[in-house]
Amino acid sequence: MPIARLVNADDLGALLALFADCEVSQSAEPELAKQVWAQTLAREGLAVFVSDEAGRIVATCMLITAPNLLRGGRQHGIIENVATHPDFQGRGHGRAVIAAALAAAWKQDCHQVLLQSGRADPRVHRFYEACGFVPGLRTAYAARRPAD
Repeated sequence: MPIARLVNADDLGALLALFADCEVSQSAEPELAKQVWAQTLAREGLAVFVSDEAGRIVATCMLITAPNLLRGGRQHGIIENVATHPDFQGRGHGRAVIAAALAAAWKQDCHQVLLQSGRADPRVHRFYEACGFVPGLRTAYAARRPAD
């Protein structure tokens, strides 16, 4: 079973390559990506997990935790930017990064962790359910930025 780890500062290029291979979304331009990466590494309550194979990052996810005045003051978490390289799917890398993120959230006493998916592929939803996420407990809404 693959083991996830927290990212380090040198992982930016490998993460951008992974995102390009997965075609999950358009990445930031290189100079902006460097700025965003520095902010990501410095931000409290934000952790990026990766799984490696043969010296290559093949899966990742980001955990964002936030204080909460409700739920008895217990934090809540959100998992974002989940990606596994298509050539490495089904080998446990995605499960490893999700498990690491959930373990970190529970260690921080989060009362729940939310994850949304815009993917229509039923395999993606079966994967998330197999990782412990229950569909239908919440209704997600998204507001898009108005056109400039």
